[in-house]
Amino acid sequence: MIEGYDNPREPHPHGNRSTMKRRRVALLIESSRAYGRDLLRGIAAYARAHGPWSFFHQERAVRDPAPVRLSDWRADAVIARIETSSHIKQVRRLGVPVVDVFGLHRLAGIPSVELDQRKVVRLAAEHLRERNLPNFAYCGFPGVFFSDARARLFANLLAKEGHEVHVYQAPPHRAGTHLSVVEMQSLQQAGHLASWLKSLPKPIGLMACNDMRALQVLEVCGELGIAVPEEVAVIGVDNDTVQCELCDPPLSSVDPGAQRVGYEAAALLDRMLAGRPPRKNPLLIEPAAVVTRQSTAVLAVTDPCVESALRFIREHSHKPIDTADVLRCVGVSRSTLERRFIGALGRSPSAELARARLERVKELLQHTDLSLRAVADRTGFDHVESMCRLFKRHMDQTPGAYRRQTAAGGVR
Repeated sequence: MIEGYDNPREPHPHGNRSTMKRRRVALLIESSRAYGRDLLRGIAAYARAHGPWSFFHQERAVRDPAPVRLSDWRADAVIARIETSSHIKQVRRLGVPVVDVFGLHRLAGIPSVELDQRKVVRLAAEHLRERNLPNFAYCGFPGVFFSDARARLFANLLAKEGHEVHVYQAPPHRAGTHLSVVEMQSLQQAGHLASWLKSLPKPIGLMACNDMRALQVLEVCGELGIAVPEEVAVIGVDNDTVQCELCDPPLSSVDPGAQRVGYEAAALLDRMLAGRPPRKNPLLIEPAAVVTRQSTAVLAVTDPCVESALRFIREHSHKPIDTADVLRCVGVSRSTLERRFIGALGRSPSAELARARLERVKELLQHTDLSLRAVADRTGFDHVESMCRLFKRHMDQTPGAYRRQTAAGGVR
């Protein structure tokens, strides 16, 4: 919630909406990537609630210069992804309030609203740790500022827990090369990436700097015959749903909550237009959540009995199975399986079956419009009520509330 703006008891700084001047806001934000599109959605959400605003926006990539017509449009303010020195000159030349949503530069008089990279990395690391994986790796685009920041944070976080992180060192590229160019160049370095992936200890949890890098890792693993997620569990960042679903297997990813970043940037700009001074420190926005898909659907264990049981649960948890079915699969007594599960995972077979079903329920609630009855049918529950009770007990909210929250894209 934006302090003061979403409080109905406090008047909007521009007065009654019916008498407010329509603000002209230029948006220098790429629409070529899911993150940029979600930034735009968040800005639009704020404008609907607190406008009226008019927008100047053209199809663009991150590094594109400002449109030639921008100065003629007489913008009152700008929200921009400021990457290059020419971007800085172009927006300063306008002489209007500017908010940056990129975070590469620290510019006097131009505040920034950014994703909290530390919390992005923490979400990814915790997700991989929950898979009981003994080894960890990071694959990014060395020299790209956000990738380097995530690599450093990921390695430092896991080092505090006694884990070494294997960090990919790509062949060097020219400093300042744009991300899209680096991504294309990396396609020509698949052999170098393959050698590194083969050298990693297995099983291993790998964080990629973004979904594009994760896609490249999955493609190389497929060519090498490295099993994902059994040998390498992969998580990306950005939750570009089209890209994640096209991966084989579908890619788990940190949803950055870019709509919230856009919403808060618009709110900050609104405060500046009302005459308040720009903030001096970046406004850091927490990422939304990890969206779990098949690329991390694994629990690494050394006990072959537990491993066999986990594989059976993973492959059949969408059916109405119970612990007796798991016992028949592995051929040991209930007490033996209970003891081995507690030793390997710290939880019982029935608790693991409930966890696996719950993950599948969350996935269907997030990514489909299936009815609760249909979700229950596809996740092994005989009754909707049983599913709802389990969900409420573990998530502290109803399935319907969870679906509404995730559909909102983090804009509260």
